[in-house]
Amino acid sequence: MNTLDDFASAKLAELDAQHLRRTLVESAREEAPWVFREGRRLLSFSCNDYLNLSHHPAVKAAAVEAIARYGAGSGGSRLVTGNHPLLGELETRLARLKRTEAACVFGSGYLANAGIVPTLAGAKDLILIDELAHACLFAGTQLSPAKTIIFRHNDVSQAEELLAAQRANFRRALLLTDGVFSMDGDRAPLAELAALCASYDVWLMSDDAHGLGVIGGGGGSVTAAGAPPVPLQMGTLSKAIGGYGGYLCASKQVIDLIKTRARTLVYSTGLPPASVAAAIAALDIIENDPLLVEKPLAKARAFTKALNLPEAQSPIVPVIIGAPEAALAASRQLAEAGFLVTAIRPPTVPAGTARLRFAFSAAHSDEDIARLAQTVRSIIGS
Repeated sequence: MNTLDDFASAKLAELDAQHLRRTLVESAREEAPWVFREGRRLLSFSCNDYLNLSHHPAVKAAAVEAIARYGAGSGGSRLVTGNHPLLGELETRLARLKRTEAACVFGSGYLANAGIVPTLAGAKDLILIDELAHACLFAGTQLSPAKTIIFRHNDVSQAEELLAAQRANFRRALLLTDGVFSMDGDRAPLAELAALCASYDVWLMSDDAHGLGVIGGGGGSVTAAGAPPVPLQMGTLSKAIGGYGGYLCASKQVIDLIKTRARTLVYSTGLPPASVAAAIAALDIIENDPLLVEKPLAKARAFTKALNLPEAQSPIVPVIIGAPEAALAASRQLAEAGFLVTAIRPPTVPAGTARLRFAFSAAHSDEDIARLAQTVRSIIGS
């Protein structure tokens, strides 16, 4: 019988042969957008801190003050002793920004999706999910006994065909999509999906992790789409907000249900007060500095224009390379030129679509972007 170490070694060798093994690389982020990695100072285009708020003096000061007053941790589940008063303030602020009645904050975006989906979809229900939705949305479907059907990326027509054929067979139905897709940077057709869901009595849920704070005047992908109300708006506090955590914005009744039945909330320690205070401070900045909010998308569009790529829809721009080893080689060449741009490989993206994923922030200068585009052109011949 193979030992556990034998099993692990064989799996690692298999991944090595396919250029798909992942390793953790120590990376110290100091003043944005710079990263210290393997003894080098690199200009990072791989960070989701789109507004650079993780280093904003007001955000850091709020976190420090919260630690000094309340300590480093929350001490328990939100339903036991971890429901700090700051959480109510944060939830009110998130609901206001998302134009919903209420909100619920989770320990992370992954925990949010892993808890929300199985709470709302049960054994007699149907889930439709975009094929390129984030892994944590798929994790939520795997934790639910509902029937799950995948539809082609942003293909509203196929989603309608599936609903026409399947909806009558199920008690309730839930449609899941990213608002901004994390590896492609494109947006979901939320207005069309909302209309479709209204026609078939389906609950629409959008994951706005990469839309909040950077499109729609900061309100995110639903606001940017001009969509009818989306009943379930999920997101994170770890991208443009610059901290950590996740949330769901919805009606008061839905949020009350989530707070009493979502297992990843009930059985997880509450978010530390410092993270909550930092998020509130970040929301203050987002709501009061519209010029800052506009910068990441403008930077991304300067890059796509320089390389004659389709105009960026978000601060995320993929450059498809193809083979994993080719993407790794291109990433190494960019590092040699002083840029950190991580190669994204399967299974994070479909086979044959390994890529360089560029993430633009408010701190990137026009000169940085012009030099990056020139370097990319020299490496891949765009």
